[in-house]
Amino acid sequence: MTINKHILLGVSGGIAAYKAAELVRLFKKQGADVRVVMTKSALQFISPLTFQALSGNSVHSELLDTDAENAMGHINLARWADAFIIAPATANIIAKLSYGLADDLLSTLYLAATCPVYVAPAMNQAMWNNAVTQENVEKLKRHGIGIIGPEQGDQACGEIGFGRLSEPVDICKHLMVALDKQALSPSQSLQGLNVLISAGPTREPLDPVRYLTNRSSGKMGYALAQAALNAGANVTLVSGPVSLVAPKNVHLIKVETAEQMHEAVISKALENAVYIGAAAVADYSPVIIQAEKIKKQDDQSSLLLRKNKDILADVAKLDKRPFTVGFAAETDHLEVYAQDKLVRKNIDMIAANWVGREQGGFDSELNALHVFWKTGDKKLVMTTKSQLAEQLINLIAERLHA
Repeated sequence: MTINKHILLGVSGGIAAYKAAELVRLFKKQGADVRVVMTKSALQFISPLTFQALSGNSVHSELLDTDAENAMGHINLARWADAFIIAPATANIIAKLSYGLADDLLSTLYLAATCPVYVAPAMNQAMWNNAVTQENVEKLKRHGIGIIGPEQGDQACGEIGFGRLSEPVDICKHLMVALDKQALSPSQSLQGLNVLISAGPTREPLDPVRYLTNRSSGKMGYALAQAALNAGANVTLVSGPVSLVAPKNVHLIKVETAEQMHEAVISKALENAVYIGAAAVADYSPVIIQAEKIKKQDDQSSLLLRKNKDILADVAKLDKRPFTVGFAAETDHLEVYAQDKLVRKNIDMIAANWVGREQGGFDSELNALHVFWKTGDKKLVMTTKSQLAEQLINLIAERLHA
């Protein structure tokens, strides 16, 4: 039995909307707290009062709710939920979700949700079998959305075929099992596995006083180390110079230059099941390191740089390599550059984020990621780096076990 879980139920406009009332009752019977979101068309099929009576909570249907705190009710609801299920999900709402449209509360919640999302389709059999609908469903699957049903049987229109909403009891069972696994995942998803993480910036010395570096704080890498520990992993953290305290029970290896980080990572890579390259490693280092402080003399000065070894690519070239995850911090064309890096370096997964914008990243407690792998991708919306790290570790574990 699943107790004290928050379930957000989205109801879209189809005749099967009446079955959603039974779904609320079953969720409540399992001890869950349920809140219901309805589309405008769903209001034509069943009264919000029914869901309010069954759930004990107000029903939401307006995107901009002036009564909600900060008038941001959709964000509050999205953060509240442990799981978000849309049942019934019409062909229209599935199409909107697959294209990332957000013109009402339900579709906006989908984009804002950081919890697992499930969709239970319900529609006419011809609509379900339409190639466009199937493409939309496959797209949702690639984005990590769980699809429950539909079933084959008699439909309200009098036809017979696939498209019938799965029975509420089956949907409830499916979600309860998923929530129970979710509750276990922080301690079991990487249980007993060795995980290697590199974090922070590197410093490339110019002389005894100066060096080349970047704005990386190391917060994301250190958060990933803690999240991997929480997931049961044995963690080795190769860290550039940061002002952070490493999580307890990690094996910390401190380095300064890109060359030192390369040596440390390559020496440990084959001992680990997963390598996460979260460090912001310098691409270039000075060819000549002056033994004495460089004096300010000429109005202009030239600096000759050489390309550093590519840690991520070199790990990916190893025989029996670990599951290799890279990061891409970009100021423009994020998706294009990230997917190119995924293919060019032959890695298993890449987590891309914007920098130079008011969207988290360097020197921030917040971040958002667009994660790509060879057969799909998933967006992790803006949140704290600790919460984002947990989501990314769970996604890595999911792809690793797959």
